Amino acid sequence: MKARDRYLKLVEWSEADRCYVGSAPGFIGPCCHGKNEADVYKQLCRIVDEWITLYEKDGRQLPDTFADKEFSGKFVIRVGEDLHKALTIKAMKSGESLNTYCTNQLRNALL
Repeated sequence: MKARDRYLKLVEWSEADRCYVGSAPGFIGPCCHGKNEADVYKQLCRIVDEWITLYEKDGRQLPDTFADKEFSGKFVIRVGEDLHKALTIKAMKSGESLNTYCTNQLRNALL
């Protein structure tokens, strides 16, 4: 496994730019673009390799990766009293707990 394999690499279509844009969230922001998705991914991999080399050369600690990270499935979010109340009402109307309602809303927002 190469060091770059431990980092999340995203190639996404940008409607605004009318091309694919590559990034490594948590490490490198948008850093390459092009019309061919596979070419942008290859370019992104080279850039991540170069950044890793620079970090190591400078003796800097590399950013954490998602590769070994475990997630508990829990997180706390502060929404304010009015939104909390509105979400609770929506959940009650749908016959769901607040937790289930919010989980479903978040899941649907990702689709």
